[in-house]
Amino acid sequence: MDFLAYEFMQRAFLAGILAGLLCSFVSLFVVLQRMSFVGVGVSHSALGGIAIGVFLGVNPVFSAAVFCTVVAWAIGLVSKEGRLHADTVIGVFFSASMAFGIALISLAPGYQPELFGFLFGNILAVTPADIVLLTASGAVIVLFLTFFFKELLFMCFDEESARAAGIPVTFLYYALLTVIAVTVVVSVKILGIVLASALLVIPAVTGYEFSRNFRGMLAVSVGSGVFSALAGLWLSYVLNLPSGATIVLCATALFLLAFILSPRRGRIQYLRKKIRPST
Repeated sequence: MDFLAYEFMQRAFLAGILAGLLCSFVSLFVVLQRMSFVGVGVSHSALGGIAIGVFLGVNPVFSAAVFCTVVAWAIGLVSKEGRLHADTVIGVFFSASMAFGIALISLAPGYQPELFGFLFGNILAVTPADIVLLTASGAVIVLFLTFFFKELLFMCFDEESARAAGIPVTFLYYALLTVIAVTVVVSVKILGIVLASALLVIPAVTGYEFSRNFRGMLAVSVGSGVFSALAGLWLSYVLNLPSGATIVLCATALFLLAFILSPRRGRIQYLRKKIRPST
């Protein structure tokens, strides 16, 4: 535990806990609403927003948040109103945003070393200002999800019935897209653009394998998300590996364990019957 004597490691662990809590909470609705690929598309489109910030000389996190929210809304609008499959629309906006970002970065003067931090993440470089931003945005998102928890669950399972029951489905749908976009952006510095979407999917799927109700699924999701962040950060320190990659690999290992031991699949019961001597 000697590594916790360093101030930057203390900040890194705090950021890991906050990111694990936030991403795993949001991931419950991402998985239930089947928006996993939206997270991938929005995270990759962050490159376009960061490029705008670098080119214009403004805070890249702020420009990425605005740009990702616009892209997320555009994906929702075109897929809903244009009667196109969401995967098709995401494929178009995701690739176009990345191409726009690469083109704009090439026009920016000088070398941009911080871009590598955004692409691959660097939790060890988290600043006190990043912690404040992560805490403030996370608190707003958790409050929103808690306040509309039942309505969001209803929408995720039966959108038409929820609309008939008077629930503001359109508002909740675009609000959920905004939540995904903001969560991705504030997690980019920890996990990187390439891997930011992973914690928006894997913890909730792990929870699904272990629990038969939503509160249990959420509890397992939050626990696995926080554990993955802390274990991944510790392994990255010990093995000298990129922190974002080790965090995602830990989350994936937990999912594989849950998949094997899941009560839904009955493998443990099957093995018990095979081992138990016949009477």
